[in-house]
Amino acid sequence: MIGLLQPLETERLILRPFEITDAGTVRQLAGDREVAATTVNIPHPYPEGAGEQFVAFTREAAAGGFGYTYAVVRKSDGILVGCIGLVGTNSVHRRAELNYWIGRPYWRQGYASEAARRMVQFGFERLDLNKISAAHFTRNPASGKVMQKAGMTYEGTHRQDILKGGQFEDIATYSILRAEFEARR
Repeated sequence: MIGLLQPLETERLILRPFEITDAGTVRQLAGDREVAATTVNIPHPYPEGAGEQFVAFTREAAAGGFGYTYAVVRKSDGILVGCIGLVGTNSVHRRAELNYWIGRPYWRQGYASEAARRMVQFGFERLDLNKISAAHFTRNPASGKVMQKAGMTYEGTHRQDILKGGQFEDIATYSILRAEFEARR
């Protein structure tokens, strides 16, 4: 399955497998308090060595066929701006969850939306998925806009579903089905 983790391109971005040399940038960008606060699993402070562990995990997940996570890199200068992936890929039920984060210096530049559209395409065309879902904290409506721009439909809100930073968070969920993706092409 690691062969599926080939670079993907958009107009402005290259989505490529993470390399061990990305670990420091991952720690710097993902470890930013505001970035970590918008995700379920990114800790703050970001521990020493966690970037290297993350890179190793992305490779193991791809090799095992249960997740495809890419570095989001600008074509113009090769700068790593974030991360996007389809995780929990399930060949039986043919579904996965879209996850992403973008480093704060690169917010509001459309990178997440551009990368999300490409990952949805990858999920349906290369992974043969039937459904791709995503979720965001309701206090982060910008992430919901990314999901909408990727063609996803709002499904509902799970109240106080996640405990983050000592607070229970409401989660808004979205999804797109293969038939919807194909109808929009």
